[in-house]
Amino acid sequence: MPVLPGAEPYHHDEGPVGVLLCHGFTGTPQSLRPWAEHLAGAGLTVALPRLPGHGTTWREMSRTRWEDWYAELDKTFADLLGRCAEVFVAGLSLGGCLALRLAQVHGASVRGLVLVNPSLTVDEPLLRLAPLLKYVIPSVAGVAGDIKKEGATELAYARTPVRAAATLPRLWSLVRSRLDLVTQPLLVYHSPDDHVVKPTSVRLLRERLTGGGLTVVELADSYHVATLDNDAAEIFAGSLDFIRTHASVPLQRD
Repeated sequence: MPVLPGAEPYHHDEGPVGVLLCHGFTGTPQSLRPWAEHLAGAGLTVALPRLPGHGTTWREMSRTRWEDWYAELDKTFADLLGRCAEVFVAGLSLGGCLALRLAQVHGASVRGLVLVNPSLTVDEPLLRLAPLLKYVIPSVAGVAGDIKKEGATELAYARTPVRAAATLPRLWSLVRSRLDLVTQPLLVYHSPDDHVVKPTSVRLLRERLTGGGLTVVELADSYHVATLDNDAAEIFAGSLDFIRTHASVPLQRD
C-alpha cells in the first residue's frame, strides 16, 4: 500500500541519548516531524515510526488494532535501546497513551516521558458504541486538523475507521489501571482549548501520579495538534530542556 507523501517515518542517528516519538490516532509522522527534527538538531538520536494502518487509507487502518500500533512502537523502542545509552519517549494524543503503556511495560528502561494532549479515556460518546457500530458502518467523520494556527494543516484521515476505533477503550482501560507503574519523570503539555481530547485525561494523571514526577504545562494558544500549532516552539524547547535535565549522559552537542 503506497504511503501518502509526507507521512513517511523519520529517523536520525547521532548521540547516545535516544528519543522515540509517536503520532496520534489516524494521524501520521508529519504531525511530529518538526519536533523530531528539532531534537535531532540538538544531537539526539531520534525515531518517529509510522504506525500500522496510518498514512495510507482509512480502509487499511480498519484492519489494524491498538496491539498492532503498540507492537510497532515496542519494536522501535527495542532498536533504540540497543543503540543508545538511554531512551526517552514522547507522544501526541493516542501516541501519549501508547507511550505510557511502553513505560508501564519497560519500567526504568524508559528514562522519561513527554506527552502532548494525551488521550486516556472516552471523550466522544460515539466511541462507546463503536464495538456495535463496527457491524453497521465502516467509518465516521474524522477528528484531524484541530489546529488554531492559520495555514497549519495536519496530514491525517478525513474518516475514522470504526473497527480500529472500537479497540481503543480496551487500551485506555489497561493504561489507566496500571498508572501506578509509571514512575518515570513525566512532562505533559495540555491545551485547555482542545476540541478532541477533554481535560479528563490530564486530570486523571494529576490524580493518580502523586509522587512528584509529573509536570503539567498549559498551552494557551493551541488546540489539540499543538505540535503544529502556535505553541510548538515552547514544546520543542521545553522537551529538550526536560531531556537534558533527566539524561544521565550528555547529549551529543552539549
